[in-house]
Amino acid sequence: MHFQTSSGFLLLQIHTGAVFFFQTPRLLGDPGGSALLQRVKRGWVWNQFFVLEEYTGLEPQYIGKLHSDMDKGDGSIRYILTGEGAGTTFTIDDSTGDIHAIQRLDREVKSLYVLRAQARNRLTDMPLEPESELFVKIQDINDNEPKFLDGPYQATVPEMSKVGTPVIQLTATDADDPTYGNSARVVYSILEGQPYFSVDAKTGMVRVSLADMDRETRENYTVVIQAKDMGGQLGGLAGTTTINITLSDVNDNAPVFEKRLYQMSVLESAPMGSVVGRIWAKDRDVGVNADMKYRIIDGDGRDTFDISTDPTNRFGIIMVKKLLDFEKKPSYTLKVEGVNTHPDLTFQNPGPFKDVTIVHVSVEDVDEPPLFDSAAYYTELPEDAEIGTVMGTVTARDPDAANNTVRYSIEKTSDPDKFFYIELTSGSLMTMRSLDREEISWHNITVLAMEMNNPSQISSVSVAVKVLDVNDNPPSLTHYLETYVCENAKAGQLVETVTAVDPDEPPAGQHFHYSLAPEAANNPNFTLRDNQDNTAWILTRRSSWSQKDQTVFYLPILISDDEQPVQTSTSTLTVRVCSCDHEGNAMSCNAEAYSLPTSLSRGALIAILACIFVLLVMILLMLSLRSHWKKPYLCDEEENIHENIVRYDDEGGGEEDTEAFDIAAMWNPREVHHRGKTRQDMLPEIESLSRYVPQACVVGGGRGDGNVHGYVLAKLLEADGDPCAPPYDSLQTYAYEGDGSIAESLSSLQSGNSNADHEYDYLNDWGPRFKKLAEMYGVVETSSPPVW
Repeated sequence: MHFQTSSGFLLLQIHTGAVFFFQTPRLLGDPGGSALLQRVKRGWVWNQFFVLEEYTGLEPQYIGKLHSDMDKGDGSIRYILTGEGAGTTFTIDDSTGDIHAIQRLDREVKSLYVLRAQARNRLTDMPLEPESELFVKIQDINDNEPKFLDGPYQATVPEMSKVGTPVIQLTATDADDPTYGNSARVVYSILEGQPYFSVDAKTGMVRVSLADMDRETRENYTVVIQAKDMGGQLGGLAGTTTINITLSDVNDNAPVFEKRLYQMSVLESAPMGSVVGRIWAKDRDVGVNADMKYRIIDGDGRDTFDISTDPTNRFGIIMVKKLLDFEKKPSYTLKVEGVNTHPDLTFQNPGPFKDVTIVHVSVEDVDEPPLFDSAAYYTELPEDAEIGTVMGTVTARDPDAANNTVRYSIEKTSDPDKFFYIELTSGSLMTMRSLDREEISWHNITVLAMEMNNPSQISSVSVAVKVLDVNDNPPSLTHYLETYVCENAKAGQLVETVTAVDPDEPPAGQHFHYSLAPEAANNPNFTLRDNQDNTAWILTRRSSWSQKDQTVFYLPILISDDEQPVQTSTSTLTVRVCSCDHEGNAMSCNAEAYSLPTSLSRGALIAILACIFVLLVMILLMLSLRSHWKKPYLCDEEENIHENIVRYDDEGGGEEDTEAFDIAAMWNPREVHHRGKTRQDMLPEIESLSRYVPQACVVGGGRGDGNVHGYVLAKLLEADGDPCAPPYDSLQTYAYEGDGSIAESLSSLQSGNSNADHEYDYLNDWGPRFKKLAEMYGVVETSSPPVW
């Protein structure tokens, strides 16, 4: 529809219910418009119009038309559209002013667009009309179904709830315009979950619709709820969600014991606190509603056994409360009650939440060790008790019905020194050694009792033996056995205060008496005063003391105790005469005292000691050099060989080796007049042996070699005649060998020079000690008699 007015309104084509009015300015004072232009207040009224969303046509959706009264239809006016969506969502034909929507409009995305329109001269681009604002509002259609944004849902409701108990509040959201029509008016309904639950059609509150639902019968339920718009009318859109509903437990079931009578057994040797067994009052409830508490309410074993609840608060644990004895009582009966710890007063009508059962406990017999009639023993014994004194008796018995014989012994580790002995069958304890209270005042021994028929059954008991004191030790001075008196001491001056000690411990305490020994009763130098408080004073009887006259005095002191039998002892106090200072402090107690000058410093002492040390080192160095000068310089290779042999106790060169030994000292007549130079660094060993051979034992002629031969034979006879003597040192024999001896040289040093076979027949002449050696070389003559 097209409007034309004389007031100069800009006309807008009306389409689909949208009308736009615009007022244009006109000239004042000149109808032709040539007078001065003046803006006139617009007089049009704006009305709001709608455009339907979700247009599905093939052509662009026509919105409206802009037209100016200045438009002559010659195309000189250009229409411009700006604002939200201009050019992308909305377009305008700049010649005709037609407005179209080129995109599909969705109110749920954007419900209102603000645009601005203007007419301009196409050639000069000058505005012909002022810019005007227009609004396009998108009209809603029912194109969105209700949605449950938080589904699926989890809900919990106590079991046994009444009808109408709220379970969960549901809310469905519809994106359509709630102010336009019924597109967003939602109605709720239940599709699945009847008859247990229901939903309010308007509010979406889910409630219990069946009373007394029992969790123990069924715990979980699935409910499907639908939300439909358009007020639930036909054609409305719908959405659904699921609710998983769980029945929570309440304490609506009483506990019930699995058995009416429990049979249990326990060994009689079970210690206190041992577990006998467990019972269970089963409760169909869960959690704290199934927690149990057990107690023994009756029975002859309520004082012997105890019951507690395990950490899960489900089971009752029966334990030993007192020690068992099969021989005294072989079985017990307990009446046990199990009670819920969290009863619900709402469900007390079915009955009390507790149950009772009977527990029968049998005690099993075991072979027990002997049982002493006392847990520990104590006895006293004087330390002068004679060996074999009986100090007490321990008694043990077999607690079993067999009543086996018991044997006693003392554990070795408890009496390592074996002071005591126990009679095997009677258990009488007696002493085996003398006791000394001052050495060991208490003896703690362990007595073992063992069954004869089963040695593995052993029990023990402690026996404490207190050794009683007897006055058997004399008192003696504690210390200060040596003191001094000053040379300037006066008569009656205190020299020393003496005290005594006694290892005995009399009940009335120690009390000592002091006096000088009888031989010193008339001592002219010192006197003793007993203070009657276990101390005594040593006083001088004269003055004018001098170290030159006498430096030491010996004062015998007699000490006695006050117990029976009286014990006495004599201690000697040594008193030295000393020179003292004016305060009585001893300075020197020697007759000729010598002291270093006080002015001698530590550095001077160190210097003196250093000089002495250097002097000693020089003396030792000179002695060492002197000893080296006296030794002969040996350059002969053969002499070096001889010397090495001698030093390592090997054989020497015989009589011809004059460098190694003094042959004359070995009594060799062949070399006695031809002494070579002697070795000064070694002494002949044979000389020391020859001094111990008596001359009467030497047999032979008057020749020198006869003496040597007789000496050797005498020594061999002496060794052979002594069966206890070890094999005689062959040094005497080998000392007379070498090239000049009858046996010649036994050394292998020069054996390579001769290829002749050695004859060993002479080994038969050396006596029975060389018999084995002769057999090894095959020269034994069994028919020949011994040489001697």
